[in-house]
Amino acid sequence: MDISVVVPLFNEAESLPELTNWIRTVMQKHQFSYEIILVDDGSNDGSWEILTQLQSVHSNIRGIKFRRNYGKSAALNVGFAAVKGDVVITMDADLQDSPDEIPELYRRIKEEKLDLISGWKKKRYDPLTKTIPTKFFNAATRSMSGIYNLHDFNCGLKAYRKDVVKNIEVYGEMHRYIPVIAKWAGFNKIEEQVVEHRARKYGTTKFGFSRFINGFLDLLSIFFVGKFGKRPMHFFGTMGVLSFLVGTIMALYIIGEKLYHIAVHSHYPREVTDQPLFYIALVAVVVGSQLFLTGFVAELVSRSSSNRNNYQIEEEI
Repeated sequence: MDISVVVPLFNEAESLPELTNWIRTVMQKHQFSYEIILVDDGSNDGSWEILTQLQSVHSNIRGIKFRRNYGKSAALNVGFAAVKGDVVITMDADLQDSPDEIPELYRRIKEEKLDLISGWKKKRYDPLTKTIPTKFFNAATRSMSGIYNLHDFNCGLKAYRKDVVKNIEVYGEMHRYIPVIAKWAGFNKIEEQVVEHRARKYGTTKFGFSRFINGFLDLLSIFFVGKFGKRPMHFFGTMGVLSFLVGTIMALYIIGEKLYHIAVHSHYPREVTDQPLFYIALVAVVVGSQLFLTGFVAELVSRSSSNRNNYQIEEEI
């Protein structure tokens, strides 16, 4: 199979017939063998009923329905597990992504031997309250990840080589940073492509202000797990040793000062335990020891939960 199109959706009943028809038109025009995997993330507007009707007419359509709303990352992760195509295309269900971009994305993946192509919506139809924070997060992500050739990490329209989606895990709200996850997994051939951003035709956006806070926290999580996930002792141990050494040096200084005054028979202004520096040193030594032990424990405990990506799927067609 040439192409698998993965579309996560939540309450997009109005757009589904138009979207699937558009994708089919593009695929037939270029004679691609394909499948469309629609992942219903717990919709309550009749999206699944529409999807079922479409699938009964078009065998290229496959559907997966969550029992409740888990989020876009969960939908993508389950969709990735189900794909069969050599090239995987992801796009949103709100018609803001154009299926007309698919042939060029497919060509570049195959001919340029790329691992991932991320869309760049150079001209956007979003309000400033969304575009300004997006620019900030993209700049921060470029700096922390070292992927300097991408302008838009969170664009829903992306293309992947099949091996990429089969070897990465998307959970929580990590869909914003899939290029970073792919890079940490060893897939370094990452490029971008300017794509059309269309104004929303039906419904309203499903993401509120909380996405900015969650996005920043997810970025920190991605950075930590990617850099220290396989060697947590390097992080906790380094911090622990530094804290322990600072505390030890301060304690030795206090003890040395006390012994000096005793040796020269001079008056010592106050007891060791009356000095704030003594308690700072004590806290630094204790915290350092705890961080060091945390590093040991983290080395023994797997960071991956066995049921982190177990989702309740109600039905598949």
